[in-house]
Amino acid sequence: MMPIRLKNINEYEMNAVILNEKNQLVNAKVVLRQLKPQEIKIRIIASALNPIDYQMRENEYERRYIFSPILGREGAGVVTEVGSEVIDFLIGDEVFFACGSMGSNGTYSDYILLPAALVALKPKNISFEQAAALPTSGITALQVFDRASITPPDQVFLTGASGGVGLFVLKLLLANGINNIIATAGNATSFERLHQLGLNTDNIIDYKQYNLIEILKNKINNQGFDFSIDAVGHALSETSAVVLKPYGCYIDITHFTTTSARDTLFSSAAKIINISNFIHAQNLNYTYFKQALNRITTYIEQETILPMPIHPIGDLTSETIEKGHQLLKNNKTEGYKLILHNPF
Repeated sequence: MMPIRLKNINEYEMNAVILNEKNQLVNAKVVLRQLKPQEIKIRIIASALNPIDYQMRENEYERRYIFSPILGREGAGVVTEVGSEVIDFLIGDEVFFACGSMGSNGTYSDYILLPAALVALKPKNISFEQAAALPTSGITALQVFDRASITPPDQVFLTGASGGVGLFVLKLLLANGINNIIATAGNATSFERLHQLGLNTDNIIDYKQYNLIEILKNKINNQGFDFSIDAVGHALSETSAVVLKPYGCYIDITHFTTTSARDTLFSSAAKIINISNFIHAQNLNYTYFKQALNRITTYIEQETILPMPIHPIGDLTSETIEKGHQLLKNNKTEGYKLILHNPF
């Protein structure tokens, strides 16, 4: 249903899926506030589901990042209105974005209002659905790459390599000549995808093997890894810590390290890099997000990095989103980014 202009005020009623006071996702009609001078209004064509969306419903640490009853953190669409002070976007521009806690609402909706400084033109050679899968994973992966200073001779251990962030990190590393990588995956589809990207089959390890630590140590002759990039956490944070060499670098993407992992990292004098985009969101550092989105566009348009594998799961309804959250929670996505499509 197209938005309805309400009488006498510059507001719109739109379809949305909201999180109610009972922590349930429900279909709703929501009034979108007026556009501010530095904002643009975007008709969302596609949006992506992310683990943080269900984690905010279940985890007290993540819950504090709920800024709107409309969840959803990234998407792609078409500009339908521009604020009076906006000079770099026109109505009809195709864009993509990561809204985090900086937009009027999340992406489980027909429309979103965002500061123009937070939005970038969509890569021209991919679809809206493919573009919607890129912002969160891409921005996070770029932070890993920029802060870790990994060089081609370094030995790298990467957990969750077939997930959204892990896959983008892997693509960045390979695109920059870093090939000494051993990665974990959990099923045949993920194994094949990582192999097609360029990883040797022997360097893709099933994380469910009971002797995983022994296998990893044997792979690098008990020398230890220079970097452990952990995109999973929990038990794999312990594995990542144990196989790291003394004074090595542990890169935490998840905030799900265990007490045992932290003890091991402390004992080995490891350098720890915590990857979080929240600090930039809290400080409204639009430049950080804008520059990252533009870098992603360059990588995609030059085909240095190929788009993420996606799986459209349906249209914008609470039932579809709930299904997607369960797939994410149970690790049943098989390395695909789940995408919602908003029909006109």
